[in-house]
Parts: sequence; structure tokens; C-alpha cells
Amino acid sequence: MILTTERLILRSWEETDAEELYKYAKDPRVGPAAGWPPHSSVEDSRQIIKNVLKTDETYAIVLKETGLPVGSIGLHFHSYLAENDDECELGYWLGVPYWGKGLVPEAARELLRHAFEDLKLERVWCGYYDGNEKSKRVQEKLGFKYQRSSDEVPVPQMHEARRGHVNLMTKEDWAQLKSR
Repeated sequence: MILTTERLILRSWEETDAEELYKYAKDPRVGPAAGWPPHSSVEDSRQIIKNVLKTDETYAIVLKETGLPVGSIGLHFHSYLAENDDECELGYWLGVPYWGKGLVPEAARELLRHAFEDLKLERVWCGYYDGNEKSKRVQEKLGFKYQRSSDEVPVPQMHEARRGHVNLMTKEDWAQLKSR
């Protein structure tokens, strides 16, 4: 499936995206804040595309202007936050050169539309770790509502635990935001 916005194309990751993925995912400011280690090589990025990113409802954030991916966004089912069939967890990251341009909120609004209108989900969860103010701001801009904070949240890929914060958007919240 391909989703589009004014500036973006959201499409499946392809192995041919490995060099572009590595360009952004090797930056230590990107992955660790989201709970995963920086990529170590183009081949590492290729394996991550094959084993992690090439799944249903995970999309490369592609600039229409260049046709190249600059980040990733996805709906994750049966995750740490989303246990039921009628809910999912929204996850995202963006390459540093594109921070502060409103690209993640733009992509996320389309993915939320897709979640609630096409997939008929009831709830979309989203979380961030303490200190990730950029992710917190994205969730606030989108209209997610604070649910809870927890200490000692496992971050398996980083072999540690952190303080985590959880937000929620319901189908009703989405309908109210859409009608504004």
C-alpha cells in the first residue's frame, strides 16, 4: 500500500533503500532516543530492512521532491503497548537533517487516518522515553492524550531500562480532531 500527503509518499521499505537508511540510521541522535542502536553499515541497514522494516503497515517516509526515504513510520500490532486486535502502536523516526520541518506530524496524520478509517481500529498508542522531547512534541501536536509514565521500561535492543511515557488516541478523539 502507498499513502501520500502534500510532501510525502509513505511506501514499503525496499532493500535498495539500504544506503539511504544507513545515511540517517547511523547517526547516534536517531536510534538510541527511540530505543535502538545506530546502524553499523549499509549491510546492517539492509538486514534491518529485510528483518524488521519490511512488514505490513511499516512505511518509508519518502520525500516527493527527491523520491528518497528520510525516515520510517509504522503501525505495530500486538506490541508492548497494543495488546488487542483493535489497537496498535504508532512508531516513527526521522533523519536529523529533516527534524523540525513538520514531516513526522504530516506522515503520522495520514497513518492515523489510515488506522481509524481504513483499518477500523479503536485505539492507537504512542510512547516515548524520558528526554525525547521531539517525540513528545509530535504526540502533543497530533492530539494524543497522556495515559501514564513508568520507571524501568525494558529497552531490549539497548540492553537497559528507561522511564517511559504512554499516550493514546481513540477513534472518538480522531473524529473530534478531524471535525475541527
